[in-house]
Amino acid sequence: MTDINWDDLSLEELKAIQKQATKAIDTFQARKRKEALAAVEAKAAEMGFALGELTGATKTKGSKAAPKYCHPENPAMTWTGKGRQPNWVKDAVANGASMDDLLIVK
Repeated sequence: MTDINWDDLSLEELKAIQKQATKAIDTFQARKRKEALAAVEAKAAEMGFALGELTGATKTKGSKAAPKYCHPENPAMTWTGKGRQPNWVKDAVANGASMDDLLIVK
């Protein structure tokens, strides 16, 4: 490596070097993390396991809940019945509709 005379550098140059060093450290750590993960996964596979089986982690995401209610005039507007009620549900109930009226009939 070349010796750098730090006293001759401007503030902008020093900040640019700092930014480059931070980026280099981050990419180095990410690369090492990937290498470690690959090594552990290979060792688990060698022993007949998936890494997720050993750590208890699951790679599958939960499935999306099926809609339970739909807008009476626009069936594209649906709600699963979980979480905060959409405004169209609040409006329908305020105008005298019951939740049973909004149920999706199959």
